[in-house]
Amino acid sequence: MLTVHTSPLHQPGTGDAGGMNVYILELAKRLAAIDIEVEIFTRATSAALPPLVEPAPGVLVRHVEAGPYEGLAKEDMPGQLCAFTHGLMRAWADHGPGHYDLVHSHYWLSGRVGRLAAARWGVPLVHAMHTMAKVKNAALAGGDTPEPAARVIGETQVSQAADLLIANTGKEADELVRHYGADPARVAVVHPGVDLDRFRPGPSGIVAGRAEARARLGLPQNALIPLFAGRIQPLKAPDLVLHAVARLLEERPTLRERIVVPVVGGPSGSGLAEPKGLQNLAAQLGISDVTLFHPPAGQEQLADWYRAASVLVMPSYSESFGMVAIEAQACGTPVIAAEVGGLPVAVCDGVSGVLVPGHDPANYARALRSFADDPARSARMGAAAARHARTFSWDRAAASTAAAYAAALRDRWGVHASYVAARI
Repeated sequence: MLTVHTSPLHQPGTGDAGGMNVYILELAKRLAAIDIEVEIFTRATSAALPPLVEPAPGVLVRHVEAGPYEGLAKEDMPGQLCAFTHGLMRAWADHGPGHYDLVHSHYWLSGRVGRLAAARWGVPLVHAMHTMAKVKNAALAGGDTPEPAARVIGETQVSQAADLLIANTGKEADELVRHYGADPARVAVVHPGVDLDRFRPGPSGIVAGRAEARARLGLPQNALIPLFAGRIQPLKAPDLVLHAVARLLEERPTLRERIVVPVVGGPSGSGLAEPKGLQNLAAQLGISDVTLFHPPAGQEQLADWYRAASVLVMPSYSESFGMVAIEAQACGTPVIAAEVGGLPVAVCDGVSGVLVPGHDPANYARALRSFADDPARSARMGAAAARHARTFSWDRAAASTAAAYAAALRDRWGVHASYVAARI
């Protein structure tokens, strides 16, 4: 597996680390559990990093030296792809021909390296876009920076070169065909999963689990708590959450006494230009007193934030899937989400949450008001949300990915790959 610009070992919610980091590591672990060994190559971001890390049996993370360790923006990463490819080939040379059966690249930067590696080794290339420039540019947040033409070109080249493209949803598969001319026969849909052992309601149930999580986090027991969790950048629209809350408090001023709005995450991408921009916006809107800013949380504490919330608010402008939505629902928390990308798959509208068309704060305020006016609604929808989330597991995602690998190998080698298909 190749993930050039961000390591699966990085803390999600910081820098460029997010759902893709979780996806890669969890998928690799589950693939290793079904006897598919995985080596993950990522760029070293510190001289102190060991060359090899084994986060789980059968999974190795290799840190490749390519460019300066720190301070290299994702936009400058293309200039280091040759150095990264050189490091990858050096590792391959230590093993010799035939060591790697398949290349699975993640994000377009990795896809460019993957094209060269797969061709050099004579193995299939499987690629996952995770996000696409043309899709993001068609739904930019106000003031956000468009993805560059170089990315569009790179994504098009990878789409044409890959033996198989993995899409998170049917909609993403359609976008690959429509925007990049991908062959529909070479696109497989694999829904991401969720760690159902970590992200689950409290052992005493949703209501008791919520009370226990709030006690651990120091949150008021009877408050309405709409949570934003994710990277602080225009794409994720955390500002829309604050605007919606401000509007709700204009309509329900007495609600100020019993509302807390946690924002859990750190600046990322174009959000780094104004790292304090969201705090300043809260002050301008007059809601600093009810807004709680918290740095990115580890997975265990993040599960507590989900459990403690009345509802997760996810008003993104673009989401290939929306892993945060599934994690929250697995903890028994309903979701208010934008009706974009893969979120209509991740959230069952009217059952496990509420899908909102467009990005008008008034519509999100209206959705929040339904939870404010009916406090029991959160637990009712939360039970349905937990059931819905259980249909997404990493074991299922790994099995589907293994089947996709087998198909790519069969297409490349024909009957000579039958032994691989039998094993996976």
